[in-house]
Amino acid sequence: MADLYIKNGLNEHSEAIELLISNGKIERVGTKLDDVTADKTIDLERQSIVTAGWIDDHTHCYEKLTLYYDDPDKDGYPTGVTTVIDAGSTGANNIGDFYDRTRDKKTNVYAMINISKTGILAQDELGDMSRLSLPELQDAVDKYPDFIVGIKARMSKSVVVGNGINPLVEAKYFQMKLDKHLPLMVHIGTNPPELSEIMAVMDRGDIMTHCFNGKANGILDENDKIKDFVQDGYEHGIIFDVGHGTDSFNFHTAEIAKEYKLYPETLSTDIYHHNREDGPVYDMATCIEKLMLIGYKISEIIPMITSRPAKNFNLAGKGKLEAGFDADVTIFDIKHGQKELTDSNGNTRTTDTLVKPKYSIIGGNVYAIGGI
Repeated sequence: MADLYIKNGLNEHSEAIELLISNGKIERVGTKLDDVTADKTIDLERQSIVTAGWIDDHTHCYEKLTLYYDDPDKDGYPTGVTTVIDAGSTGANNIGDFYDRTRDKKTNVYAMINISKTGILAQDELGDMSRLSLPELQDAVDKYPDFIVGIKARMSKSVVVGNGINPLVEAKYFQMKLDKHLPLMVHIGTNPPELSEIMAVMDRGDIMTHCFNGKANGILDENDKIKDFVQDGYEHGIIFDVGHGTDSFNFHTAEIAKEYKLYPETLSTDIYHHNREDGPVYDMATCIEKLMLIGYKISEIIPMITSRPAKNFNLAGKGKLEAGFDADVTIFDIKHGQKELTDSNGNTRTTDTLVKPKYSIIGGNVYAIGGI
């Protein structure tokens, strides 16, 4: 007998889907499953959408910090997100404590390790190059190989101070020298360093987060056109990640990029307690609504928060609804209703399409959302 039967669901293409879950894994998937016996059944009556569990590949959820911090179980399962990846809150000095603190969380938690061994204790973690230590980084990766899934470098003026592009050059050296290849996520923002310098150092498969910010050092030139080097970097395989955050998503920038067919590969929130509680992020569902408002279909968005982040960060067994994969599932509704959405620059727009998570299922454990 299976543990859970999800029946009469729809996938993101409005096609019928049913799932059978046992022992924390997906046992069977089909449009209609026969000969099913299960301890628990969720009948969605062809009203709700069933996808692989949502993955947020840019969060800040190390609770012990004072600048950017949160509880993973406030960013995660209550919002439909089954897996969060912390984007460099901790470095070699404190990632072990972060690991220990996340072992009893309901939400799956992974981490990118900051190239600064201090992590984000203060805004300027890359202002002192002596904080970058390959041996200490390697030791941490060796000690937590299933927790550390990437490397993070925050390349904006307040972080690097007077060091310009040098921390990113060092990050690329670390990436090359590590015994295990790890993806590199690069935060972009206010210059220096210039975005052109940053993208010149990045390679295919590196991830540029905050790609749709509204800053002068962003992807648009003064004539609202995509800068040539940005288009080149995109075409050569640099991965564009939304990384909404308090300061890094602009409706207009995202719309222009869409016109140029420069699409984000992944959608992430850059959530922490402040922008979760007071906006403009709030949660992943709100970020989905913003992409839908500027013209993306839900079928285009779902891979951005499932299969693609799973692939980019080598999360084996996650990101797909297939037999043998982890039983991480998000069930949600799309409803009509009015809601004001705000970008990171205070621009507001009204949507009539609402995304309402109903269940997060993590390793087969079912969490109802919103008082169901």
